[in-house]
Amino acid sequence: MTQKPRHAGQAIVDSLTLHGVKRVFAVPGESYLAVLDGLHGTDIDTVVVRQEGGAAYMAEAHGKLTGDPGVAMVTRGPGAANAYVGIHTAWQDATPMVLFVGLVPIADRMRESFQEFDPNAWFGSQAKRVFVLDQAERASEVVAEAFFAAKSGRPGPVIVGLPEDVITHEFAGTLVAPIPVAEGAVSARELEAITAALAGAEKPLLFVGGQRWTPEAAAALTRFAEANGIPVAQDWHASDRVPFRSPVNIGTLGYGRGDTAAAMFDQADVVVAVGALPTDVPTDGFTLRQHPDAVNWLVSIDSALRGRSGAVTGHVLASPVAFAEAVDGLALGRAAVWDSWRARGHEAHVAFATIGNEAGLPATADGTAHMSVVVSELLERLPEDALYTIGAGNHIMWAQQFIPTNVYPSQLATRNGSMGYSIPAAVAAGLESPERLVVAVCGDGEFLMNGQELATAAQHGVPVLAIVLDNRQFATIRDHQERHFPGRVSGTQLTNPDFAALARAFGGHGETVTADGQAAGAVERSLKAVAEQRKPALIHVIADQSINLP
Repeated sequence: MTQKPRHAGQAIVDSLTLHGVKRVFAVPGESYLAVLDGLHGTDIDTVVVRQEGGAAYMAEAHGKLTGDPGVAMVTRGPGAANAYVGIHTAWQDATPMVLFVGLVPIADRMRESFQEFDPNAWFGSQAKRVFVLDQAERASEVVAEAFFAAKSGRPGPVIVGLPEDVITHEFAGTLVAPIPVAEGAVSARELEAITAALAGAEKPLLFVGGQRWTPEAAAALTRFAEANGIPVAQDWHASDRVPFRSPVNIGTLGYGRGDTAAAMFDQADVVVAVGALPTDVPTDGFTLRQHPDAVNWLVSIDSALRGRSGAVTGHVLASPVAFAEAVDGLALGRAAVWDSWRARGHEAHVAFATIGNEAGLPATADGTAHMSVVVSELLERLPEDALYTIGAGNHIMWAQQFIPTNVYPSQLATRNGSMGYSIPAAVAAGLESPERLVVAVCGDGEFLMNGQELATAAQHGVPVLAIVLDNRQFATIRDHQERHFPGRVSGTQLTNPDFAALARAFGGHGETVTADGQAAGAVERSLKAVAEQRKPALIHVIADQSINLP
C-alpha cells in the first residue's frame, strides 16, 4: 500500500516493525540521525549500548537466541570498525543479524572525508550481502532483502550502509513485506535411504548443532533419538539441542570435550549430522572421522556445505526444522540392539559433567577460592530453564562442562572463539527472556573486553548474574605458552580491578569470594538481588593461578 510521504529513515524503521523487530542495539552517530528520528515514539526499544562491539555482540546473541536477525546500528568509520568483531562472529557461527552503518553523504565519497570507509571492502568477505542505500525509494526493499539474506540458507550477517543524506530524503514508495524463507525438505527417497542406513547400523550416532533450530524442532529430534535409542553428540557450544539429562545425550565435541564422545563420533558406522557439520573444531582439527569410507549423511540447509570435512555419503538440503518433522514418530525397532552403545556414551557424559567431591580438591593459596565450589553452589539453585552465556578462554569450561542445558535455547556462546561476548550476550538474552535467569560466566580478561555493558544492563533493567573467575592472566594462552615455551611467561599476566566494586559502581550488586566458605552466601545474595531487586549482580571469584581447568 502507498504510504504518506516520510523520510527514508522513517521508512527503514517502519520496515523493521513490519519484520517484527522489537529492539535495536545502537551506539548513536550523526551519520544516521534520520533513523534515530524514525525510532522516536515507536514500539521498537532502542537499547543504548556503550561500545559498538557490544552492540554487534548483542545483535548476534539475539539472532542465536531467537533465530530472527538481531539488529545493530552504528556510525561510520570507527563505529563500523568496532562492530566488526560481531560480524566475524556471526559469519563463522552462521548467525542471522543485520548491521546498519551510517555513511558519509554521497557527494563526499572518495574524497577522504571524515570517517569515510568502503563498506564492501571492509565487510565483503565476512557478510552474506553488503547493501548501500543510494536511493531513498528503495529503503523498505533493501530492509526486506537484508532480512531475507540474513535468514535464508546458511544464516549470517548482512550490512546495510546508510548515506547520511539519502536517509533524509523523502520516501514515497511502498513498504515491502517480509520475504518467506524456505526450510528445504527431506524427500521420500532421502528419508528411505537414511532410515535404511540407521536400521542397518551397529553403532549409529546423531551429530547436531548449527542454526535454524526451533524449540519444537529440538523437542522432535530428541523424541526421535530417545524412541530409537540413538546416541546424540552435540557440536561445540551448541549443547542445548538435546536436554542435558536425556539418556541419548553423550555430550559435546570440540575443545574441552570428553574422550568418550570423541571416540564414539569417530567409531560410529553411520553418522547423521543435523544442522552441524564435521568442521575443524568438532573433528579435533580435521583428525576425527576423516577416513574416506565413513558413512556420513549431512542434513544442512547450506548448499555449499561450507567448512565440512571427511566423506559425504549424502547431502539433504533441509533445515533442522524440516528434518525433525520428517523423522518425528519414525520407529527403527533397534533400540535394544543399540542400548549398550548408547549407555556407554551417556554414562561417560554424566560422569564428565559431575563436579568432584570438595574434600578431594587441591589446596589453594590464601585469599583464593575454588571455582568448582562456586559453581556447585550455583547448580543447587539454578531453575530448570536457566540460560547461560560464555565468551572464550579456559574459564568457559566451568559452564560448558557442568551447567546443564535442559531446554532449547539455553546456551549462548561463540563458536569462533571470540572474547568479550559473555556480558553483551547476557544483556540481549535478559531483554528477550526477562522471565528466565541469565548467567554470564566470565574470565577476568574476557570480562574486561566488554564488561562496561553492565551499565547497559542497569540502564535497561536487565537483572543478569555475572560470575567472574579472576586468576590474573589470559589462562588459555598461558597454557599454550607453557607447552611451547615452558617457564617463559610473557604477555599473559593481568592486574585487575575490584570487579565487585565495579558492579556496584554500575548500579548492580557485587560480591567477592576469597575462600570456599564464602561461596554459598555470595551466590544466595546475588540471586536474591537479581530476582527481588531486579538488578544485575556480579560474583568476583579470586582464584589460584595454578588451578585453571576443571
